[in-house]
Amino acid sequence: MTRGLTPFLWFLFGAGGMVSALLFPVHIFLIGLAFPLGWFDAPDYESLRSLVIHPITRLYLFVFIFFPLFHWAHRFRYTIYDLLQVKHGAQQPIALLCYGTALLGSVLAAYTLLTIA
Repeated sequence: MTRGLTPFLWFLFGAGGMVSALLFPVHIFLIGLAFPLGWFDAPDYESLRSLVIHPITRLYLFVFIFFPLFHWAHRFRYTIYDLLQVKHGAQQPIALLCYGTALLGSVLAAYTLLTIA
């Protein structure tokens, strides 16, 4: 990877960590505990659908998916480097595979969010 791209990748890593740390627990609490245990009334299909088709909600969901994917890619990349003791020559294919997977997941998420009717 070029030196000019490294700060951007670290930004994506940090943003993904922030999104994962702040937003995932709220979703896990609501969907995994509060709604099934009856602490809160679960929203019905029509109210969720009307929420998801709103552009701001779609942007939120994209951010909710995009940044953690790049956080995973960056963490996985450096884990593989340390785990496999990768030398300098083999780092680029691993980086391309990790960030390519995150990019593919982001494109699929964007496509899915844009085609929701």
